[in-house]
Amino acid sequence: MTVHYHKGDLPADLDLGSLIAIDTETLGLSLTRDMLCVVQLSAGDGDAHVVQMDRPGYDCPNLKRVLADSGVEKILHFARFDVAMVEKHLGVTMAPIFCTKIASKLARTYTDRHGLKDVTRELVGTDMNKQQQSSDWGAAELSPAQLEYAASDVLHLHKLREKLTMMLEREGRMELASACFDFLPTRARLDIAGWPEIDIFAHS
Repeated sequence: MTVHYHKGDLPADLDLGSLIAIDTETLGLSLTRDMLCVVQLSAGDGDAHVVQMDRPGYDCPNLKRVLADSGVEKILHFARFDVAMVEKHLGVTMAPIFCTKIASKLARTYTDRHGLKDVTRELVGTDMNKQQQSSDWGAAELSPAQLEYAASDVLHLHKLREKLTMMLEREGRMELASACFDFLPTRARLDIAGWPEIDIFAHS
């Protein structure tokens, strides 16, 4: 694994291809309170690019171009949160999307364990270290442990997409999953606008 640490933006000449694994690190899990601090990406080649945001300006045209590119499929785990954070702070709508958490919930109905660590352990055979999950991602300089953690969150997503796609197709649920993925930008906008927990499809 090689981790490339970028301050503020991706290099202008970096080509990550048409299928990119993406994750974010934030100060917390509140869309109204917490800030986007880090975006990490991988082309599935064993390398990870960790971009530390220049807050609060978020002047990162190269990163925004990659995230907004409709010709690039983005693989995320619990994409709902990441899509909302990117939309709110970078003004970019990420699509198309493959969410490995949604895929897991639709395909792995034999378990209620759909966290990235659990899914990766079962489908890839790798036990992820989540020790840095609750660290200070707003620090001026990210530590080697933080960089390794951020990188690990995107290094297995290509393989998870492959395994989960096979399971979804086997069970006849790929079309349903794709429809859920397509709805994610709208779901994120509902979260940002103040409807995070309300089921607008419910009768009452």
